[in-house]
Amino acid sequence: MPRHFETDELSSVRDLVRWGASRFREAGLHFGHGTDNALDEAFFLTLHALHLPTDIPALYLESTVTASERTAVLKLLRARVTTRKPAAYLIGEIEFAGMPFHVDERVLIPRSPIGELILADFQPWLQGQPERVLDLCTGSGCIGIACAAQFPYAQVDLADISEGALAVSRKNIKRHGLEDRVRAIKSDVFDGLGDATYDLIVTNPPYVTTAEWNTLATEYRHEPRLALEAGHDGMDIVARILEGAVAHLRPGGLLICEVGAFVEEFEVRWPQLPVTWLDFERGGDGVFLISREDLVSHL
Repeated sequence: MPRHFETDELSSVRDLVRWGASRFREAGLHFGHGTDNALDEAFFLTLHALHLPTDIPALYLESTVTASERTAVLKLLRARVTTRKPAAYLIGEIEFAGMPFHVDERVLIPRSPIGELILADFQPWLQGQPERVLDLCTGSGCIGIACAAQFPYAQVDLADISEGALAVSRKNIKRHGLEDRVRAIKSDVFDGLGDATYDLIVTNPPYVTTAEWNTLATEYRHEPRLALEAGHDGMDIVARILEGAVAHLRPGGLLICEVGAFVEEFEVRWPQLPVTWLDFERGGDGVFLISREDLVSHL
């Protein structure tokens, strides 16, 4: 029986979610941009197409959809299969640290566990409210903007080498009404920031090895290579960050940097560096913290 007859039988929200999850698994899609399985991804996309929040009562899943609603949902679910684009690119936004952010293929899709640290005020490591924060390799600006929301008196700089990423970050600055405290600056790591100094530097830089990049699932290849790949051991940009951080951190300042699954590569390159690897209640790893003083004494 032709597939369109099959989909005409989908009458409820639950039917559409189940159908989408089945098609996603059938197509062998990869998940890792906000969800980690076919069912959650189908649920997220279905409710978005229906203009419904994801926290609706379970009873609503039995609601009957109209023909036009079914068409809208199926279009989005099929696009996920045919394009293999992550869901966030298909709908143009994603939530990070409890805030919505615009995203497109000029930026990495926000998914860093650093969001958990922001919501916890970086405690117990950060002493007091920071006056100046730098979000280095900012992409969409999500980390820096979330910091600005969490610390209402902080001035925040978002730095990136990509003009496209800076355009997206400026859109998000405006979206959250933070033009008076947050600015986006073109900078190749620290080159472009002049002599600016900060109480806190937070960064999710490129750290994927070239070999790993060559094996990534199609979904990841929709993201900018510039935001992911960083040399044979993935540490090319991290090395520049460590080398330049001292000059841009104030006394007592902290550097927080994510290297994801490449902790071993980091420790091979800097075996004596006294970093603190942070733990997360909501999942995630590969984020370290180090003070300016420890950087000065060990680099």
